[in-house]
Amino acid sequence: MSEPIVIRMGGYGPPTTTFSRALTAIGDRLKAELGDRVDVKYVWNIMDLGYRGEEILWLVESGMLTLGYQSTSYLTDRIPALGFADLPFLFRTNDEARAAMDGALGTALTSEIEAHTDYRILGYFENGFRQISNRLRPVRTPADLRGMRIRVLPSDVQVRTFELLGAVPLKWDLSEAIAAVKAGTIDAQENPFANTVTYGVHRFHHFHTVSNHFYLSRPIFLHRPSFDAWPGDVQEAMRGAVVEAVAMQRDMAIAEEAEARRAILDAGCEIITLSTEEHEAFAAAVEPVITGFRRRFGEQMFEMVSRTR
Repeated sequence: MSEPIVIRMGGYGPPTTTFSRALTAIGDRLKAELGDRVDVKYVWNIMDLGYRGEEILWLVESGMLTLGYQSTSYLTDRIPALGFADLPFLFRTNDEARAAMDGALGTALTSEIEAHTDYRILGYFENGFRQISNRLRPVRTPADLRGMRIRVLPSDVQVRTFELLGAVPLKWDLSEAIAAVKAGTIDAQENPFANTVTYGVHRFHHFHTVSNHFYLSRPIFLHRPSFDAWPGDVQEAMRGAVVEAVAMQRDMAIAEEAEARRAILDAGCEIITLSTEEHEAFAAAVEPVITGFRRRFGEQMFEMVSRTR
């Protein structure tokens, strides 16, 4: 009997997150379909092993991990067109965003990633809408962000967005950001509520604003040489397992976000919901980011989003 195909899946969160549970679902389905032909192993949180969160990219691209997930923002330095997925206020609802990522937009982003990397992209987990938390004051207007040191993902689009809002954006890895939040050396961060609670930020930030400023997806990427060398039926089993896991993760994400809201309130924190007018003021302030992207890359991806509406 030939040696089993070793499939090492990894992420950067505890086993309780929707992403980790989705990886488990992938592994369970593969073992159910393929039996002893595969040997599935997990590394739930690479940061527990001393890696930075962003290092999951090279861990997969080098083949040390077979499969991982990471926000598209982490690839924008290599693939500038991916900055489209970082544009502020691009989507209005989860359903609209999911339709775009499962449709023409997701196909276009996948083509861009695969053209510039050694990944095979099989789907997109939902990281969801991102909110602002801080330790200083309630945030209801862009003026309330003035001078705040805020951690952002490594994306020029995100940096420019928060510069226009008057904040001081810092491109820091997650591990650095968590330490800085605990030490009080940065004032703010932006994340979905689920991430804010997972990493314990709500124990240090009292003010949480429902800004929905970015919607991010996390591509599920595989080490392409490994995946392409598998027998066809193993490739198809992985594709099917990922499709099923994406649907499951997105469903779980809704419940996880609601649980996170409750945890923030139970910790005595304040959740600020913006009025329509307040939300529009944020969108107006960052319009130059969208204008600049249109000039550089054209209308094609904007049209893909419009078709989902």
